[in-house]
Amino acid sequence: MKICGQNIRKIRRSKDLTQEYMAFEMGISQKAYSDIENSKVKINLDILTKISAILEIRPSDICSISDQCAGGDHVYEDKYHGLVEYMKKNGLDVPKELL
Repeated sequence: MKICGQNIRKIRRSKDLTQEYMAFEMGISQKAYSDIENSKVKINLDILTKISAILEIRPSDICSISDQCAGGDHVYEDKYHGLVEYMKKNGLDVPKELL
């Protein structure tokens, strides 16, 4: 989750937008928006969608599944790599796009 908040801040700043502007567009307080960027609240799909629309980017540009927007410890990424390793060790074909 921390990575997602950091990505939002970096992209917002690159577009010269303020936290106040983002908060206004989302219909929340500046403090509530700051909590999103500082990873003090979980980023759900609704929040991710709103922010990406305001920043005119794809939600995946902010937070991928491997970033675990609602978690933060890269469990999915570890499982993904574990699965690929399992497939290799057991002689299973691994599609090129997974490598």
